[in-house]
Amino acid sequence: MSMDFNLFMNDIVRQARQEITSAGYRELKTAEDVDEALTKKGTTLVMVNSVCGCAGGIARPAAHHAIHYDKRPDQLVTVFAGQDKEATARAREYFEGYPPSSPSFALLKDGKILKMVERHEIEGFEQTEVMNKLQELFETYCEEV
Repeated sequence: MSMDFNLFMNDIVRQARQEITSAGYRELKTAEDVDEALTKKGTTLVMVNSVCGCAGGIARPAAHHAIHYDKRPDQLVTVFAGQDKEATARAREYFEGYPPSSPSFALLKDGKILKMVERHEIEGFEQTEVMNKLQELFETYCEEV
């Protein structure tokens, strides 16, 4: 039973990773990866991924569709809460003033947090509502592609 559950969870995690990377987000799996990515000049959208239903049903689809917009961040990255723990913990250090939340999105500029879309702004909302929240951030803080 335990072996079957582990295989099942591995499939869910693999699918969750593939969904976000196929949308163009780069996985950050270590604290060093996070520091390298989040200290770059420009705007960065971080998707804090997870295996919960609102991540798969709302957040990842919104992340995929939101980037098809006139303005978007210079870089798209993701950390996986509960899986890549060191990378997620380091990323959260950059989200000053915001409690841990997954799934969530953080928009940074030159390594400084601008805004977050937290779980309570994702769970219970439609994909298009979350996509619109992200695109509003892009409109405010990002340059045209």
